[in-house]
Amino acid sequence: MIYKVALAFIGTILVVAWTYKSVDKITDKSVIEVLEELGVDYSAKRPNMSISGVSAEAGRSIVENGFAPKPGGGNTGQQSKHFVCTSCHNTQREDPDLTVSDPEARLSYVSDRDMPFLQATTLYGAVNRDTYYNGDYYKKYGDLVDAARNDLRGAIQLCAVECAQGRSLDDWELESILAYMWTKELQMKDLDLAATEKAIIEDVLSGNGEKQVAQLIINQKYLRGSPATFVPPPADRKAGTMHEGDSKMGMLVYRNSCLHCHEKGKYSFFQMDDHAITHRYLNRKADGYSRKSIYQVIRWGVPSKSGKRSYMPQYTSEKMSDQQLADLRAYISDRAE
Repeated sequence: MIYKVALAFIGTILVVAWTYKSVDKITDKSVIEVLEELGVDYSAKRPNMSISGVSAEAGRSIVENGFAPKPGGGNTGQQSKHFVCTSCHNTQREDPDLTVSDPEARLSYVSDRDMPFLQATTLYGAVNRDTYYNGDYYKKYGDLVDAARNDLRGAIQLCAVECAQGRSLDDWELESILAYMWTKELQMKDLDLAATEKAIIEDVLSGNGEKQVAQLIINQKYLRGSPATFVPPPADRKAGTMHEGDSKMGMLVYRNSCLHCHEKGKYSFFQMDDHAITHRYLNRKADGYSRKSIYQVIRWGVPSKSGKRSYMPQYTSEKMSDQQLADLRAYISDRAE
């Protein structure tokens, strides 16, 4: 009797150990790697590495610097005279919860990691998304969105020409950027999976259960596209957003967002710093109805001027909340004193 109980106990331990080992195998894989094992086809989204010059390193250089070594020697010309991809996009994870687009949670997350707080969605996980230029971006780009909404290559080209105000990418440049993005795909460890959910996925991968069930579990753990809602600035600029501002949070907005582009004119003709004289100017102009008001430029952006194609893209409500706009005004007001 004791012998049988001991065998049963050892068997239970082995089952638990096997299950734990299997879960660890899932955790070490990318999301797409697991989804492909579950029957999802990502071949159309993979880069064409047979084109001369294509490499993830060349893609990284274009994303960060705006140029890359040419296949025949030398460097390409600058893709844009005004921006690089990282002007508006992070390349690392920027959201603590991948299932929602929460600008206030994002601000705390990126600030803790010394990352900027930007208008566009991070390139991390871009290959995992199904749609691009979602929501109100159709109002801005019209029919140009049609070629980009469901095609990552189309989205990259639209961003290069319209958002960056630059030239079209050559095929090898486009495929290189795509190759670089594949180095930034979501990992299974990024997902907030319960132990039971991991066990179900592992069981399906072992040949038991429905693949669609495992796919559904994974797909519910991250956004398949970034929502975008354009909102107007406050109708009454003196009243502002009607939220009580938190100056400490406003400091994070100012330093991680405004100064990212405007400090020393990095990506802007309008230079800003954190000195009181700058804040006095911003505070004085905030109540107005011109492009000098923080309310107007954040919600409507700043269009390009004749002879200057550089512009400021607006913040959607998913990228900066009205509360954060009030926080920013509070910080500017405090620093202006």
